[in-house]
Amino acid sequence: MTDNEASVVDESTFSVRRTIRIAASLDKVWQAVTEPEYISRWFGQTVLDGAGVGATGTMTFPDYGSIPLRVEARDEPNLIAYRWGNDDALGGPTADLEGGSTVFTFTLEEVAGGTQLTVFETGFDNTSDPIANLESHRTGWDEELDKLVALLEGAS
Repeated sequence: MTDNEASVVDESTFSVRRTIRIAASLDKVWQAVTEPEYISRWFGQTVLDGAGVGATGTMTFPDYGSIPLRVEARDEPNLIAYRWGNDDALGGPTADLEGGSTVFTFTLEEVAGGTQLTVFETGFDNTSDPIANLESHRTGWDEELDKLVALLEGAS
């Protein structure tokens, strides 16, 4: 499995970023970050009512519950952004995708030997405990993206 650097928190911009390399084609990585049946294999159980901007649905995690989700931007095969309601300090998911929600964006780039994927999550300044939520999501992205690498490199 490709060894990647950990996520980085920027407290000045209330953001988390992680860039990884995956020994898999751009098409496979795009499918894994955009199609609910593939997202569900490495992240949370995902249901969406469509694929385009504005599509809504949920992402469900064991011991956490369902989180509302909406596609905010899509530029196939290089960028997809999701908004999710997840203010951990408020006791879990928010129902309206406004207060306490953050946006995470996957940017994909074809590179020698595979794909470079960057996740950038913003909006933590809108949560009830920005620093705690930043740290929670930093460790979350490390765990979840490592699962994605293992899944795709095992299938390549």
